[in-house]
Amino acid sequence: MHDATPSLASDTPRTAALIVAAGKGLRAGGDVPKQFADYDGKPLLRHSVEAFARWQSAPLIVVVIGEGQDAMARAALGELDGIALVTGGAERSDSVRLGLLAIAALGGIDRVFIHDAARPALSSDVLDRLNAALDHHQGAVPVLPVVDSIARGADGVMEQAVDRAQLWRIQTPQAFRFDAILTAHLGWPSDQAATDDSQIARAHGLGVALVEGDEALTKITFAKDLAVPHSPVPMPAPMIARTGMGYDVHRLVVGEELWLGGIKIAHDKGLAGHSDADVALHAITDALLGAMALGDIGEHFPPSDPQWRGADSARFLAHAASLVRAKGGVIANIDLTIICEEPKIGPHKASIQQRIATLLDLRPDQVGVKATTTERLGFTGRGEGIAAQAAASIMVADTF
Repeated sequence: MHDATPSLASDTPRTAALIVAAGKGLRAGGDVPKQFADYDGKPLLRHSVEAFARWQSAPLIVVVIGEGQDAMARAALGELDGIALVTGGAERSDSVRLGLLAIAALGGIDRVFIHDAARPALSSDVLDRLNAALDHHQGAVPVLPVVDSIARGADGVMEQAVDRAQLWRIQTPQAFRFDAILTAHLGWPSDQAATDDSQIARAHGLGVALVEGDEALTKITFAKDLAVPHSPVPMPAPMIARTGMGYDVHRLVVGEELWLGGIKIAHDKGLAGHSDADVALHAITDALLGAMALGDIGEHFPPSDPQWRGADSARFLAHAASLVRAKGGVIANIDLTIICEEPKIGPHKASIQQRIATLLDLRPDQVGVKATTTERLGFTGRGEGIAAQAAASIMVADTF
């Protein structure tokens, strides 16, 4: 994983994700708090962490946990690195405040997304809508309309109907300009309970925009909710397979960092390019775009555009994956071959495999990672550069 504060263009707001996972989860029953319980094959908390990790804005991720939950949290996160754990407080607002203070200590964060770990089905589309709203507002929350009739009542008797036109169901994550929400939390009375962060923001006078939420972003509350499978991309039938190929090359030069497959590898040289020059992620990005006949990486992220200077290539991969999903595609597997004499890829293959799987929301066994040399022949054989080629298989409805 890239460093906690990824290298982005200077005019790009630096973003943090604050995931609240400090509750006891008693209503869900079980031997462990619900945020660490299994949901669709992985701990509930991990769904949200991976959703932020593969988002194109690649935020710093901080998880607030309860006292004594460190071991459970680390077990839930597994091999994912770069995730900061912070111990929370007695109430949710206490936990959020402590998380915000931990982020503030790092410095330089412009925006923060505060999310409940109990809402696993978080899509990049919701994050994109919230992020766009922060360009014009101090805060933004995802909402859904109230579709049922609403009424007030007392003693079991209906009293009067309530106009639902101005009523909304509020979800998380809730996004804010960082300094504004930190100040609001620090000024919130410690003896008052807050239902969510937008309540604290509004009490402090912050403007909070309403953006379209997602029906899939349901909160897991009871044991029966854990049994409902998470299916963010329905699998249409019948399906056909589409295959894309990708190839990329970058020069090895002194003074650059070496990023391959989304991980940083210690080496005396790095790859030169307009972005972070990760040939492996570039090849996979082109393979995904090619499978869906969507052009190539240079068309979507022109090297002449200064906003992509030094950009994390995980953003390019996330964009390509989102385009695949938008057309109803489901990524079946990725096959990657890295071609170089040095460094030796073998010691890093497992980390590269896991990182790519995380970015694409795949199982590791859906990502093949191989390495080869050219027997000292050609530019790779002379150690002048690294090449990568990739194939992507995508299942899509035959009506595409």
